[in-house]
Amino acid sequence: MMTTTQASAIAATGLRKSFGDKLVLDGIDLHVPAGTVFSLLGPNGAGKTTVVKILSTLIGADAGDLRVGGHDLATDPQAVRAAIGVTGQFSAVDGLITGEENMLLMADLHHLPRNEGRRVTAELLERFDLTEAAKKPAATYSGGMRRRLDIAMTLVGNPRIIFLDEPTTGLDPRSRHTMWGIIRELVADGVTVFLTTQYLDEADELADRIAVLDNGKIVAEGTAEELKRLIPGGHVRLRFTDPAAYRSAATELREASRDDEALTLQIPSDGSQRELRAILDWLDSTGIEADELTVHTPDLDDVFFALTDSTVPRQSHQPNQPNQLKETAR
Repeated sequence: MMTTTQASAIAATGLRKSFGDKLVLDGIDLHVPAGTVFSLLGPNGAGKTTVVKILSTLIGADAGDLRVGGHDLATDPQAVRAAIGVTGQFSAVDGLITGEENMLLMADLHHLPRNEGRRVTAELLERFDLTEAAKKPAATYSGGMRRRLDIAMTLVGNPRIIFLDEPTTGLDPRSRHTMWGIIRELVADGVTVFLTTQYLDEADELADRIAVLDNGKIVAEGTAEELKRLIPGGHVRLRFTDPAAYRSAATELREASRDDEALTLQIPSDGSQRELRAILDWLDSTGIEADELTVHTPDLDDVFFALTDSTVPRQSHQPNQPNQLKETAR
């Protein structure tokens, strides 16, 4: 029978880390299956980069059973380093030399024979659409090009596990989408990607599983859809241009949240076809005409703020509680 550790490209149990008297990681558990994208979310200062630094052997943990690529970080860090690649928040690209020279330098650091290093460099520069710019100083590259070069350099040693620490921060939308394509290609080749990001849509788009880190603890973990189901807050929004129609609807729908300035009502709803039909039937039966109806279901932004912002009270989800609309529409 395969154990969790054997099945995982990355396995951490009871990971703890303090800096002085500040506890940064308070006994967290992480398990990342091989060939998947695992995304770690959290506010600034939550400890995401510390996790990456520990798992990539850059700093030591205070406690925890940690295995990467099947190797124990405490007893065999060199084997871990041979299995991984790391792209940090800040580019490792040397701007004073060309893109090609950056790549060849990485090949030398991996002790590749000269011919092999040139072959790998040429293949990766082509794969990342950097062949034309290969002979130009990296300082002349755009932000997106530098990030592509950074990841290409990470791949010189053919790692099977890659840590990407906020790889698209500061990139324009087109460059971000290019990076997403690169990450998908890596995973299609069987590479495991451990991704930290501040962009919730990025985690939603790429990650097979997501963990939310806050105050040194994992406060939730699951697929994007599983996390979204943790959070209530779905609603239907009715917008009016006729103040009289707005007042009539607000009087009838006493559970709806009102915005008297914008003339909008928010009705708690799971967004199901049945509930939408009930709203439309009720509007028809009362003769009240809304100018716009929009449906909002919880997204990762809602999850993130609900789980990491202690100033926002967390609501309990009561799926069987009828709302005012259902009572009125009968």
